[in-house]
Amino acid sequence: MTVKSRFAPSPTGLLHVGNARTALVTWLYAKAAGGTFVLRLDDTDEDRSTEEFAQAIRDDLIWLGLAWDEEHKQSDRLDRYAEVIEKLKQDGRLYACYETPQELERKRKLQLAQRKPPVYDRAALDLSSEQIAAYEAEGRQPHWRFKLDREVVEWDDLVRGKVVIDMASVSDPVVIRSDGSPLYHLCSVVDDADMAITHVVRGEDHVTNTAEHIQMFKAIGAEAPAFAHMALLTGASGEGLSKRLGSLSLESLRDEGIEAMSVVSLLSRLGSADPVEPHGAMADVLAGFEISRFARTPAKFDPEDLKRLNSKILHALPFAAVADRLRALDLDAADETFWQAVQGNLDVLADAVAWWHIVHDPIEPVIEDVEFCALAAERLPDGELTLETWPAWTGALKSETGRKGKGLFHPLRLALTGQERGPEMKNLLPLIGSARAKARLRGENV
Repeated sequence: MTVKSRFAPSPTGLLHVGNARTALVTWLYAKAAGGTFVLRLDDTDEDRSTEEFAQAIRDDLIWLGLAWDEEHKQSDRLDRYAEVIEKLKQDGRLYACYETPQELERKRKLQLAQRKPPVYDRAALDLSSEQIAAYEAEGRQPHWRFKLDREVVEWDDLVRGKVVIDMASVSDPVVIRSDGSPLYHLCSVVDDADMAITHVVRGEDHVTNTAEHIQMFKAIGAEAPAFAHMALLTGASGEGLSKRLGSLSLESLRDEGIEAMSVVSLLSRLGSADPVEPHGAMADVLAGFEISRFARTPAKFDPEDLKRLNSKILHALPFAAVADRLRALDLDAADETFWQAVQGNLDVLADAVAWWHIVHDPIEPVIEDVEFCALAAERLPDGELTLETWPAWTGALKSETGRKGKGLFHPLRLALTGQERGPEMKNLLPLIGSARAKARLRGENV
């Protein structure tokens, strides 16, 4: 079987780490099998869906490296849904309900008070024509539910193993709003059937929905795909992640300077039996990917882990991978020598800007010991400095003054960079140059 999987976000907000993980695992599963990855925008909620959010989703997927083979929009398929809906009405699988949200909530509270599961009682099936006419005379428009078969539904989940759901404990899902627009459940099933989707990856909060959907597939004469329900992500302390928490949107992570491969490296292994490791290319992530290695227990997402991973990935990137991006930061003259000197001290790429200014622009040197720094300026060679200059220069100062360790190196770093810590001075010194280094050691703002 040729694998065909889909990522189906609603363009009602920004992509966050939770659904980015779903998109990534879906893409990896399809590509590891040599299959097809589909982007489907579930945009039937006209009030909240926007093209701006749809484009933001596309931009995020491109940033992550998740190219799609097909793109579809549910808003383009309303005629198809209407066709299926009419057939299901004729078959008696959809029925009209006239309860208001307030009436449904009262029923729910009463059932809970009686220690009963809050399952819809199908009262709408017993309405007389007179009662229906009275409701419609009030101006009530019905919503429509899919009538479930009261049976046991089971499937072999690619992550959770065997799943068994007793449909007697599940309410008939609403599939058509009172304004006549179709809802997620039925649209998703029709799309998956029409698009020949073979595998669906989604969060474990959809497990009950899947049982309902399996019955819907059967009702429209289609075979259900295979399912993989991923355990949900939690915060670092085990708290639930809000999908609308702006600090966890991919857009905000990108704005913070997080590398796409840092997100990919973390989310592709988080919650699995495989270790989280820094990867520089998607091919490395694909190698060894196995969806069955994901656990059923929630995985903790800690932004600090992402930052640490980001640093490791930056520290390993070759200059060619960042040259254009450095130019975009107005570091047009930055070369491989500069990159190799500073990359080991970067948390995000934009940190390179500060080190560029420290090397090339005037700074306020910090003179910890005036006499020692003056002596160091006298002993620093003129002309071009090399990687060998720092160890030779500091070695000579050590012999002459008896200083060693922090007492030797710390005053020099403060004078030359104004910073307590940073890249290795043997790499920075040639970039600063002899004349500027001597001036700084004398306390000059150059």
